[in-house]
Amino acid sequence: MMFNWLSLITGLFYIVLGVVVMLYKFFFTVLEPGIAYALGVLLILYGLFRIYRAVTRIKNSGDEK
Repeated sequence: MMFNWLSLITGLFYIVLGVVVMLYKFFFTVLEPGIAYALGVLLILYGLFRIYRAVTRIKNSGDEK
């Protein structure tokens, strides 16, 4: 159960990281604007996927009880 909550928090961090990459155009090195936006969108989408997966696992764990 704790893994599901940690996965939810990790998803939020990925979303924040994606926004930061898009705003500052920096991810271990200075990025071109196009690459920064593409990487930012990819990180945000992955964060949303992690949150979706965590929420479905939390809901399913409640059904099993």
